[in-house]
Amino acid sequence: MHNRHVYRIEGVDCAVCAVRIQDALNRIDGIGSSQIDLMANRLEIVSDRAMDETLDAQVRFTVQQEEPHASLDLSKHKERTTGKRFGVPMRVLVSVLLLIIAGNLRSPWSFATYLLSYVISGHDVVLRALRNIFRGRLFDEQFLMTLATVGAIAIGEYAEAVAVMAFYQAGEWVQDLAVDRSRASIARLMDIRPAQATILIDGVHKNVPVEQVGVGDILLIRPGEKVPIDAVVRTGESELDTKALTGESVPSAVAPGDRIMSGCINGGGVLTAETVVRYEDSTVATILRLVEESGLRKARTERFITRFARYYTPIVVILASSIATVPPLLGLGSFSDWVYRALVFLVISCPCALVISVPLGFFGGIGGLARMGVLVKGSTYVQSLAEAHMVVFDKTGTLTEGTFSISDVRSVDERFTADKVLSLAASVEAHSTHPIARAIVLHHGPSIMPADHVEEIPGRGIRGVVGDRRIYVGIPKESADESGMHTVVSVYCDDEEIGRIAATDPVRLQADETTASLRKLGIGHLAIISGDHEKPVAAVARKLGITEYHARMLPQDKLAFVEESLKRRKAGKSLLFVGDGINDAPVLALSDVGISLGAIGSDAAIEASDVVIMTDDLSRIPDAIVHSRRTLSIVRQNIMFALGIKVVVMALGAAGIASMWLAVFADTGVALLAVLNSLRALRKVHE
Repeated sequence: MHNRHVYRIEGVDCAVCAVRIQDALNRIDGIGSSQIDLMANRLEIVSDRAMDETLDAQVRFTVQQEEPHASLDLSKHKERTTGKRFGVPMRVLVSVLLLIIAGNLRSPWSFATYLLSYVISGHDVVLRALRNIFRGRLFDEQFLMTLATVGAIAIGEYAEAVAVMAFYQAGEWVQDLAVDRSRASIARLMDIRPAQATILIDGVHKNVPVEQVGVGDILLIRPGEKVPIDAVVRTGESELDTKALTGESVPSAVAPGDRIMSGCINGGGVLTAETVVRYEDSTVATILRLVEESGLRKARTERFITRFARYYTPIVVILASSIATVPPLLGLGSFSDWVYRALVFLVISCPCALVISVPLGFFGGIGGLARMGVLVKGSTYVQSLAEAHMVVFDKTGTLTEGTFSISDVRSVDERFTADKVLSLAASVEAHSTHPIARAIVLHHGPSIMPADHVEEIPGRGIRGVVGDRRIYVGIPKESADESGMHTVVSVYCDDEEIGRIAATDPVRLQADETTASLRKLGIGHLAIISGDHEKPVAAVARKLGITEYHARMLPQDKLAFVEESLKRRKAGKSLLFVGDGINDAPVLALSDVGISLGAIGSDAAIEASDVVIMTDDLSRIPDAIVHSRRTLSIVRQNIMFALGIKVVVMALGAAGIASMWLAVFADTGVALLAVLNSLRALRKVHE
């Protein structure tokens, strides 16, 4: 049995540090895996042990050993801390004042004042570096800054050593503040969680926490209030603002009998509604859980940057050592000159801008998609959406409305009237959830005959026993519909065909626009796979201009088609499958990105899909691809910008042109600009 434990973790901003903590936690007996989401300040542990005091103590001790400034809290809803380490600006100010004083003093007071100034501004950096060295861990940013500034002191550059350390601390503080505010901005986008609900008990209003509301309780929802839990309207009429959930700007009218989702804002009418789920199973809780967990599924770019940072720092230390020693040994200058150049090289080499801005960019992209009503389970799927090369659609309920209406009932056996054919079909179809089955039952009416031994045959039909007759309803071998705009099922009695029923399922209004938009995005390979027979599938494909379609496909046939398509796709390209999230669960899970439409209320859809579009609007698919491409572009801009500036300043430092001042300014400035650039990913498409 696997137990899942979630902590709020604070004080960890470095991806390399996060990986180090994860590796240490994974060595604890009983812990199978651990993941840190830097952007959500979230640590998730999966173990085969219950979270008792012993395991909790082991987790906390391990995190403290690896990162002494980290803190853990088991509360999921702890407020994020902002503006960390407010003592840092005061220390920097005192250090700078002492630096100015030291410049006007004579030795030995001058050196003592420089040293005091250095200790005030950088003692914590030096202590962390020493602690890590004794634990066998080198090559982090504390080590780089300590080595650079102590080296500067060793060669007599006292003022520069102190100034660089003070500037570094100020830059880190501002960077932490920017990241915290970025996290807060993303969190505000998803601030849809209602704190309380008003329930009616014997006509009396009572305010209670949403977690205490049970199924069947009656909610009172006043104008301007959020719907706290998914419910069915009992009295009242109003309009709901669903923008926070679906991205729709037009309010949705509701009346008695309509289901309403939690997180929507009530308009001008007072509603009473009966809850249908508990809060933890409601729409808003599901959305928040998906967004919180999304950071744990990292994109290839994120994983690459984390691995890159682990090897990058040791490499630059080796290069800096070579710069400091090789040229003077070859008689190309003094040791002090080349050591100074090496120290400049070290200061600029810190990979902070990369390891912070890349996950922040992806998390901002996920937040922006959520504002559009598109829930993405992780940054890996943001990257796959951006790299989409082929889109495969299910037909029924995806490209079509999925709401069939019966257009014709015909008897082909003189022993049975059309009404009798419909009655026998409805008797067995009442046990099915297929859209055509529901249409047949609705068309027939409530008075149906009982059926026994009912068995649904996936992709083929349904059979059962009505009275003493064996009834089978399924797709005929040949369709009687020449236009192809109808789906026809045959009704069999004791293995003899007795009639046919034609059902119409109109193509979605947005389907044509969506396929055209996908082609404009360069996704020319579109396909339809369906269990329906040839003519309706061909008619839909022809209407949408899709040349590749496959009909009469059983679930295993769809799976085989997607498997083969995945083998043929180009490297760095992805295959998207769009389906209803229930019947096509295996295909959704197999494809690079499985997308389900309007499926927020379905557990099966959420489990199987990688992307959940909360409305039935197909146009969200090209919008999501555009937004994902923009997000990936922002991430790549950050990588190119950070690496480009670093390479230039490192080269200037090695050539003796750049100073340590420029190096630390470039390092901190690049990090801040990359963080600010990442915030652009929060904006929706067309915003």
